[in-house]
Amino acid sequence: MLLTIDVGNTQSVLGLYDLDSDSGEGAAVGLVDHWRLSTDAERTSDEYSVLIRSLLNTSGVDLERDLTGTAICSGVPRILAVLREMVGRYLPFDPIVIEPGIKTGIPILYDNPKEVGADRIANAIGAFDLYGGPTIVVDFGTGNNFDVISEFGEFLGGAIAPGIEISLDALFGRAAALRAVELVEPRSVIGKSTVESIQSGTVYGFAAMIDGMVDRFADEMGEINVVATGGLAHLIAPVARTIENVEPFLTLHGLRIVHQRNTR
Repeated sequence: MLLTIDVGNTQSVLGLYDLDSDSGEGAAVGLVDHWRLSTDAERTSDEYSVLIRSLLNTSGVDLERDLTGTAICSGVPRILAVLREMVGRYLPFDPIVIEPGIKTGIPILYDNPKEVGADRIANAIGAFDLYGGPTIVVDFGTGNNFDVISEFGEFLGGAIAPGIEISLDALFGRAAALRAVELVEPRSVIGKSTVESIQSGTVYGFAAMIDGMVDRFADEMGEINVVATGGLAHLIAPVARTIENVEPFLTLHGLRIVHQRNTR
């Protein structure tokens, strides 16, 4: 069993893969179970071991007995250090971490490749494996990332915009008369209440931003695949004209591929 861990600034996603299984579709092939947690930089390595052990137990998997590998990407250096410590103490192998020096199999054409987040690299690897190129990955997270992969599997670059939840947090924090709302598609683009107006601006506004950015990428690259991932992809994808595919476990799939490329 392979444990993949994607540590984001707001949430972390864990995926358990059976490397001998071909059940499932897309990025979920071989995925036995998955969990989404709030990212907490205050947890110790022992606390993470207890938490992960408990999650694995819900699937009948033992941390020490059944895991044969771990693959990690992290945008939070403090948590990455803690996870390394946890693996080093409780497991008989080193984690595969997306970082400089690791075999990714994807050329990074950024001016400074070290600036590219590990999750963006994992997304690009997973997307190219599933859809080829040219492809754009739209990752709905703390920031909305647009990652562009060429037809040859190169990471060309992309764009980063403020994410949905942090944009709403800023709105509610600055506007005393507005309050938090449930993030769902409203009855109409013309909101008939303050709640529906916020929902409309959020859902259709971010969908319009996605479509506008993709159109601009297409002007430079021609016909492209578009795949969405991240915690709020399910909210925007149905109303975005340009999103063709949704892969909730794309980052985990990329981590699985990186693990394979570094353990053969």
